[in-house]
Amino acid sequence: MALPRNKNNDKLSRDRDPNAKGGYDPRFDNKNPSDTAKQNYTALRYGNDHGSISFGHIHKAADVTASVLLQAPDGEHQFSLDRDGQRKGWTSSTSPGHFQVECGSASQEKEDTLMLNAKNGNIVIVATNGKIRLEADDIELVARGTNTDSGNITCTASENFVVKDTKKVIISPSISYKIVTPGMGEVVANGALKIYGSIIRGVTDACSSKDSKYGGKRFVQQNNRV
Repeated sequence: MALPRNKNNDKLSRDRDPNAKGGYDPRFDNKNPSDTAKQNYTALRYGNDHGSISFGHIHKAADVTASVLLQAPDGEHQFSLDRDGQRKGWTSSTSPGHFQVECGSASQEKEDTLMLNAKNGNIVIVATNGKIRLEADDIELVARGTNTDSGNITCTASENFVVKDTKKVIISPSISYKIVTPGMGEVVANGALKIYGSIIRGVTDACSSKDSKYGGKRFVQQNNRV
Protein backbone atom coordinates (compact mmCIF):
# COMPACT_ATOMS: atom_id res chain seq x y z
CA MET A 1 0.00 0.00 0.00
CA ALA A 2 1.09 3.59 -0.51
CA LEU A 3 2.12 5.84 2.32
CA PRO A 4 -0.31 8.64 3.25
CA ARG A 5 0.11 11.67 1.06
CA ASN A 6 2.24 14.54 2.37
CA LYS A 7 3.64 12.36 5.14
CA ASN A 8 7.11 13.31 6.34
CA ASN A 9 8.97 10.08 5.64
CA ASP A 10 12.02 10.05 7.89
CA LYS A 11 13.70 7.70 10.36
CA LEU A 12 13.52 9.84 13.49
CA SER A 13 10.80 10.35 16.08
CA ARG A 14 8.73 13.42 15.23
CA ASP A 15 5.59 13.00 17.25
CA ARG A 16 6.70 13.39 20.84
CA ASP A 17 7.77 16.33 22.91
CA PRO A 18 11.10 15.41 24.56
CA ASN A 19 9.93 17.26 27.69
CA ALA A 20 6.52 15.56 27.86
CA LYS A 21 5.89 12.25 29.52
CA GLY A 22 5.35 10.27 26.34
CA GLY A 23 2.48 12.46 25.21
CA TYR A 24 1.77 13.52 21.65
CA ASP A 25 2.55 17.11 20.74
CA PRO A 26 1.41 18.36 17.29
CA ARG A 27 4.14 20.99 17.32
CA PHE A 28 6.66 18.25 16.56
CA ASP A 29 4.64 16.69 13.76
CA ASN A 30 6.33 16.77 10.32
CA LYS A 31 9.50 18.29 11.73
CA ASN A 32 12.89 16.70 11.38
CA PRO A 33 15.09 17.35 14.45
CA SER A 34 18.31 16.65 12.53
CA ASP A 35 19.78 18.41 9.51
CA THR A 36 21.64 15.24 8.48
CA ALA A 37 18.69 12.82 8.60
CA LYS A 38 16.93 12.46 5.25
CA GLN A 39 13.25 13.24 4.84
CA ASN A 40 10.71 13.56 2.05
CA TYR A 41 6.95 13.99 1.62
CA THR A 42 6.40 11.97 -1.55
CA ALA A 43 7.61 8.45 -0.67
CA LEU A 44 5.52 5.54 -1.98
CA ARG A 45 5.62 1.84 -1.17
CA TYR A 46 3.72 -1.02 -2.78
CA GLY A 47 4.03 -4.60 -1.63
CA ASN A 48 2.70 -7.63 0.15
CA ASP A 49 4.11 -10.61 2.04
CA HIS A 50 6.18 -11.62 -1.01
CA GLY A 51 8.07 -8.36 -1.49
CA SER A 52 7.81 -4.64 -2.05
CA ILE A 53 8.93 -1.75 -4.22
CA SER A 54 9.52 1.66 -2.70
CA PHE A 55 10.14 5.10 -4.17
CA GLY A 56 11.86 7.57 -1.86
CA HIS A 57 12.68 4.99 0.81
CA ILE A 58 15.01 6.24 3.55
CA HIS A 59 17.55 3.67 4.67
CA LYS A 60 17.76 2.57 8.29
CA ALA A 61 20.67 4.87 9.18
CA ALA A 62 18.61 7.85 7.85
CA ASP A 63 21.61 9.02 5.80
CA VAL A 64 20.62 7.90 2.28
CA THR A 65 17.44 8.06 0.22
CA ALA A 66 16.76 5.38 -2.36
CA SER A 67 15.02 6.53 -5.53
CA VAL A 68 13.93 2.92 -6.05
CA LEU A 69 14.19 0.03 -3.57
CA LEU A 70 13.17 -3.47 -4.61
CA GLN A 71 13.05 -5.76 -1.58
CA ALA A 72 12.16 -9.37 -0.78
CA PRO A 73 10.81 -10.53 2.59
CA ASP A 74 14.41 -11.19 3.61
CA GLY A 75 15.85 -7.70 4.15
CA GLU A 76 19.25 -8.86 2.89
CA HIS A 77 17.71 -9.62 -0.51
CA GLN A 78 17.33 -6.21 -2.13
CA PHE A 79 18.19 -3.96 -5.07
CA SER A 80 18.47 -0.22 -4.52
CA LEU A 81 19.11 2.87 -6.62
CA ASP A 82 20.34 5.51 -4.17
CA ARG A 83 20.09 9.21 -4.94
CA ASP A 84 21.80 11.17 -2.15
CA GLY A 85 24.02 11.02 0.92
CA GLN A 86 27.22 9.01 1.01
CA ARG A 87 25.89 6.67 -1.70
CA LYS A 88 24.69 9.25 -4.20
CA GLY A 89 24.29 7.62 -7.60
CA TRP A 90 25.03 4.13 -6.29
CA THR A 91 23.37 0.93 -7.51
CA SER A 92 23.52 -1.80 -4.88
CA SER A 93 22.37 -5.41 -4.99
CA THR A 94 22.61 -7.82 -2.07
CA SER A 95 21.35 -11.37 -1.77
CA PRO A 96 21.75 -14.24 0.70
CA GLY A 97 22.01 -16.74 -2.14
CA HIS A 98 23.61 -16.88 -5.59
CA PHE A 99 23.87 -13.95 -8.02
CA GLN A 100 23.90 -14.91 -11.70
CA VAL A 101 24.22 -12.94 -14.94
CA GLU A 102 23.82 -14.61 -18.33
CA CYS A 103 23.81 -13.02 -21.75
CA GLY A 104 24.96 -13.46 -25.34
CA SER A 105 22.65 -16.17 -26.68
CA ALA A 106 22.09 -14.02 -29.79
CA SER A 107 25.67 -12.66 -30.05
CA GLN A 108 28.65 -13.78 -32.14
CA GLU A 109 32.02 -15.06 -30.88
CA LYS A 110 33.93 -11.95 -32.00
CA GLU A 111 31.63 -9.54 -30.15
CA ASP A 112 32.22 -8.04 -26.70
CA THR A 113 29.05 -9.45 -25.19
CA LEU A 114 29.51 -8.55 -21.51
CA MET A 115 31.30 -5.35 -20.55
CA LEU A 116 32.19 -3.96 -17.12
CA ASN A 117 33.64 -0.46 -17.35
CA ALA A 118 34.65 1.72 -14.41
CA LYS A 119 35.23 5.16 -15.92
CA ASN A 120 37.11 6.23 -12.78
CA GLY A 121 38.34 4.22 -9.83
CA ASN A 122 39.10 0.56 -9.26
CA ILE A 123 37.30 -2.70 -9.93
CA VAL A 124 37.44 -5.06 -6.96
CA ILE A 125 36.42 -8.72 -7.18
CA VAL A 126 36.63 -10.54 -3.85
CA ALA A 127 35.78 -14.11 -2.86
CA THR A 128 35.84 -13.89 0.94
CA ASN A 129 35.61 -17.63 1.45
CA GLY A 130 36.25 -19.30 -1.89
CA LYS A 131 38.08 -19.15 -5.23
CA ILE A 132 38.02 -16.81 -8.20
CA ARG A 133 38.02 -18.79 -11.44
CA LEU A 134 38.54 -17.31 -14.92
CA GLU A 135 37.69 -19.72 -17.72
CA ALA A 136 37.59 -19.05 -21.47
CA ASP A 137 39.00 -20.18 -24.84
CA ASP A 138 41.65 -17.46 -24.39
CA ILE A 139 42.43 -15.10 -21.51
CA GLU A 140 44.16 -11.77 -22.10
CA LEU A 141 45.58 -9.53 -19.37
CA VAL A 142 46.44 -6.03 -20.59
CA ALA A 143 47.84 -3.25 -18.38
CA ARG A 144 47.73 0.03 -20.25
CA GLY A 145 49.82 2.65 -18.48
CA THR A 146 50.63 6.23 -19.40
CA ASN A 147 53.91 6.49 -17.46
CA THR A 148 56.44 4.38 -15.54
CA ASP A 149 54.21 4.36 -12.43
CA SER A 150 51.39 2.51 -14.20
CA GLY A 151 51.05 -0.24 -16.78
CA ASN A 152 52.03 -2.98 -14.32
CA ILE A 153 50.64 -6.44 -13.59
CA THR A 154 51.37 -7.65 -10.05
CA CYS A 155 50.67 -11.18 -8.78
CA THR A 156 51.03 -11.87 -5.06
CA ALA A 157 50.49 -15.27 -3.44
CA SER A 158 51.00 -16.15 0.22
CA GLU A 159 52.13 -19.66 -0.77
CA ASN A 160 52.70 -20.89 -4.34
CA PHE A 161 52.46 -19.39 -7.81
CA VAL A 162 52.11 -22.43 -10.07
CA VAL A 163 52.01 -22.66 -13.87
CA LYS A 164 51.37 -26.26 -14.90
CA ASP A 165 49.76 -28.51 -17.50
CA THR A 166 50.77 -26.16 -20.29
CA LYS A 167 52.86 -27.11 -23.32
CA LYS A 168 55.01 -24.00 -23.39
CA VAL A 169 55.85 -21.04 -21.19
CA ILE A 170 57.19 -18.17 -23.27
CA ILE A 171 58.48 -14.96 -21.68
CA SER A 172 59.54 -12.37 -24.24
CA PRO A 173 60.14 -8.92 -22.69
CA SER A 174 61.29 -6.05 -24.91
CA ILE A 175 64.13 -4.86 -22.59
CA SER A 176 65.07 -7.22 -19.75
CA TYR A 177 63.91 -9.84 -17.30
CA LYS A 178 65.07 -10.87 -13.84
CA ILE A 179 64.25 -13.82 -11.57
CA VAL A 180 65.27 -13.25 -7.95
CA THR A 181 64.92 -15.24 -4.73
CA PRO A 182 66.58 -14.81 -1.31
CA GLY A 183 66.56 -18.58 -0.95
CA MET A 184 67.41 -21.46 -3.27
CA GLY A 185 66.95 -21.41 -7.04
CA GLU A 186 66.92 -24.33 -9.47
CA VAL A 187 66.88 -24.71 -13.25
CA VAL A 188 66.02 -28.27 -14.31
CA ALA A 189 65.49 -29.82 -17.74
CA ASN A 190 65.16 -33.59 -17.96
CA GLY A 191 65.93 -33.29 -21.66
CA ALA A 192 68.39 -30.82 -23.19
CA LEU A 193 69.12 -27.53 -21.42
CA LYS A 194 70.32 -24.71 -23.65
CA ILE A 195 71.73 -21.42 -22.40
CA TYR A 196 72.75 -18.76 -24.89
CA GLY A 197 74.09 -15.26 -24.48
CA SER A 198 76.48 -13.02 -26.35
CA ILE A 199 78.39 -12.96 -23.04
CA ILE A 200 77.75 -15.36 -20.14
CA ARG A 201 79.11 -14.44 -16.71
CA GLY A 202 79.01 -16.60 -13.63
CA VAL A 203 79.71 -14.98 -10.24
CA THR A 204 79.88 -16.64 -6.83
CA ASP A 205 80.01 -15.15 -3.34
CA ALA A 206 83.78 -15.67 -3.32
CA CYS A 207 84.04 -12.28 -5.08
CA SER A 208 82.63 -10.52 -2.02
CA SER A 209 86.03 -10.55 -0.29
CA LYS A 210 88.32 -10.58 -3.31
CA ASP A 211 87.26 -9.22 -6.66
CA SER A 212 87.84 -11.21 -9.83
CA LYS A 213 89.65 -9.77 -12.82
CA TYR A 214 86.28 -9.34 -14.54
CA GLY A 215 84.75 -7.23 -11.78
CA GLY A 216 82.39 -9.71 -10.11
CA LYS A 217 82.47 -7.98 -6.71
CA ARG A 218 80.14 -5.19 -7.83
CA PHE A 219 77.67 -7.76 -9.12
CA VAL A 220 77.72 -9.50 -5.72
CA GLN A 221 77.07 -6.20 -3.92
CA GLN A 222 74.20 -5.29 -6.22
CA ASN A 223 72.44 -8.56 -5.48
CA ASN A 224 73.03 -8.61 -1.71
CA ARG A 225 71.71 -5.22 -0.69
CA VAL A 226 69.75 -5.09 2.57
